[in-house]
Amino acid sequence: MEKLIITAAICGAEVIKEQNPNVPYTAKEIGNEAEASFLAGASIIHLHVRENDGTPTQSKKRFRVCIEEIKRRCPDVIVMPSTGGAIGMSNEERLQPIYLEPPPEVASLDCGTLNFGGDEIFVNTETTIKFFAEEMYKREIKPELECFDKGMVDMALRLRKKGFIKDPMHFNLVLGVNGGITASTRDLNFLVETLPLNSTYTVTGIGKHEFPMATLAIVMGGHVRVGLEDNLYISKGKLAESNAQLVEKVVRIANELGRDIASPYDTRKILGL
Repeated sequence: MEKLIITAAICGAEVIKEQNPNVPYTAKEIGNEAEASFLAGASIIHLHVRENDGTPTQSKKRFRVCIEEIKRRCPDVIVMPSTGGAIGMSNEERLQPIYLEPPPEVASLDCGTLNFGGDEIFVNTETTIKFFAEEMYKREIKPELECFDKGMVDMALRLRKKGFIKDPMHFNLVLGVNGGITASTRDLNFLVETLPLNSTYTVTGIGKHEFPMATLAIVMGGHVRVGLEDNLYISKGKLAESNAQLVEKVVRIANELGRDIASPYDTRKILGL
């Protein structure tokens, strides 16, 4: 079975220190969390950035500072900036990190609109998805296709047929978000069975679903994302001390199940970066 790629989503745009004091805000904190996650076994850092007070931003300047801090500590790690940003941001705001020099090797590309709860709607129209894909390919950036429901996988497949998204495709299947597909064995199988045979996929379980979904992904031959962006707890009622602690738990599960961990070199080869 292919080596296991572990992605660490270290801070996100919505979680805050009041929920878990270990959520990183500053460039130094982000660098610390990225380095510790890398040393624990993560080969990809999925990156949102914050102002020092925790305010989410897609500022190109802020991304540059944080990526430089990460690369100074662990130059081989793959940094995947988010183009999701935060709810309410414009397309132009969200795309800023793909215009960095040098461009990132990979970036997230959300494949549909989702109700996030209450009045919060994360909007990604078909036109937005096409535009983001075109801009990424212009800069030779591989999109990670973020799919929160079956219809988003179908959207990605339609856009591949039309030439907007290229093979081989790499998906991030996100299960357990309010408004998205449920985190269950049935629904993960349902999504995976839809994917092209030459594609790769990562599985993200939200909240309490993080490790059950990670375990299923390991057994099924997929890859895994964990981190404080998605889940603040290491076990029921116990806050995670760091992103690295979450990564370490995945490594232990993978070791028990006989799955080797991918290095950044392995990951670039698997994903064709």
